Amino acid sequence: MPAKTGKEYIERLKKAKSNVYIHGERVEDVTEHPAFKNVIQSMARLYDLQYEKQEKMLYTSPTTGNKVSITYIQPTTKEELIARREATQEWARTSAGMMGRSPDYLNAEVMAMGVANDLFAEDDPMFAENARNYYEYARENDISLTHTLIHPQMNRSKAQHEQKDANVPLHLVEKRKDGIIVEGIRLLATQGGITDEILVFPSTVKKSGSGEDPYSLAFAIPNNTPGVKFICREAFDYGKSHWDHPLGSRFEEGDAIVSFENVFVPWERVFICGNSSICNRTFRETNAVVHMSHQVVAKNIVKTEFILGVVLCIMDAIGIEQFQHVKDKGTEIMLVLETMRSHLYRAEHNAKLDKWGTMTPDFAALDAARNWYPRIYPRLAEIVRILGASGLMAIPAEADFNNEEIGAIVRRAMQGANIDGYERVQLFRLAWDMTMSAFGSRQTHYEYYFFGDPIRMGMTYFDNYEKDYYKNLIYEFLGTPKLAHVSVNTH
Repeated sequence: MPAKTGKEYIERLKKAKSNVYIHGERVEDVTEHPAFKNVIQSMARLYDLQYEKQEKMLYTSPTTGNKVSITYIQPTTKEELIARREATQEWARTSAGMMGRSPDYLNAEVMAMGVANDLFAEDDPMFAENARNYYEYARENDISLTHTLIHPQMNRSKAQHEQKDANVPLHLVEKRKDGIIVEGIRLLATQGGITDEILVFPSTVKKSGSGEDPYSLAFAIPNNTPGVKFICREAFDYGKSHWDHPLGSRFEEGDAIVSFENVFVPWERVFICGNSSICNRTFRETNAVVHMSHQVVAKNIVKTEFILGVVLCIMDAIGIEQFQHVKDKGTEIMLVLETMRSHLYRAEHNAKLDKWGTMTPDFAALDAARNWYPRIYPRLAEIVRILGASGLMAIPAEADFNNEEIGAIVRRAMQGANIDGYERVQLFRLAWDMTMSAFGSRQTHYEYYFFGDPIRMGMTYFDNYEKDYYKNLIYEFLGTPKLAHVSVNTH
């Protein structure tokens, strides 16, 4: 079937009736529930956009000839790679980059693992075939996906098999002729209640030893599979208007604990079964992390553009653009934006075909960006708060402006240098929702931990960085013996 529409996306969720819980209650219909209905409409907008901008968002399937989402494409040229990224940014602009798990993120992962599937064959050729088939299935049916990578925070100083209750983390219970049985808990399924299926994969950061084989799993199943429950955190969509909560009322994706109770996974949906070595190498050796990082950097550029726009509007609204420290803070955001753009340009223009024939971005550029942005994003949010100052505390609600008795007072009191009170408060509520509301605070926390603990990621980055080349520069300058011959790509 061709790419789905927003209506078809909603109809699938209604029909699926997945086991979703929030605020202590089971949800009968996520498409109508106050915690989910608005973000579902935002997701539906993404799918409708595919048809409104078909020339940018769709391409012809190589197997069926149907028009499918270009976010699933296996790019074989730089032009196709850039076209996929442009579609990603088209989607990101609908949410100002605030939806971190829009469908294109996992579509890139499924593509990479489906094409570079021979790693999975180390255990059994069946697993490679499964990955290849799932990629085609997801692409042809425009499957929306959540995923879960990490185990519960129990005792972080111990491995999963060393935990006091080692049956809490998701683990293999039984291998059967027709599939496997799994049980346990996984975190942190963003959009868990509002997607078609769930991908269970190993951590992108935390590596496992051989004792972790029972916990070393990768598979994909429908969200409504018997025994699967999504236990969602408190919703940050409080049912307020788009005027009062312009971001939280639209793009609150939600995050969920996922419980697997005696869950059956058919063999054709299994990619890794009890092999920690394959789990540890999956994201790097399939280049999935490269294509996922490409999507993330593209999305974060859109997000940074939006933050810069808000800051510039605040400057205009209250007449502070002439102050030295204000300009300097605006410059900080501009430098972040241009640095991220440069990383993306290098990644795309230094892209090369990998051994599977996929045009793959330069990971050195993307790896630097994905390690840096989580460290700098809290500063971007801080700048918004500093420049907004007390204006981010004095923000009446829309109802105050509509009140006959106090509306005129509020409008007059809240006026800015170049803007009336109603419009100024609307702008400042946007800045508040982006940085200080529950939704905004989650954005900062979410970006900081997007790929995992930034410190652990930084250690990995340091360990993998080619250091001998730079040390030899010093040895050569000092006239002392060099290290063994090394080469480094400095372009």
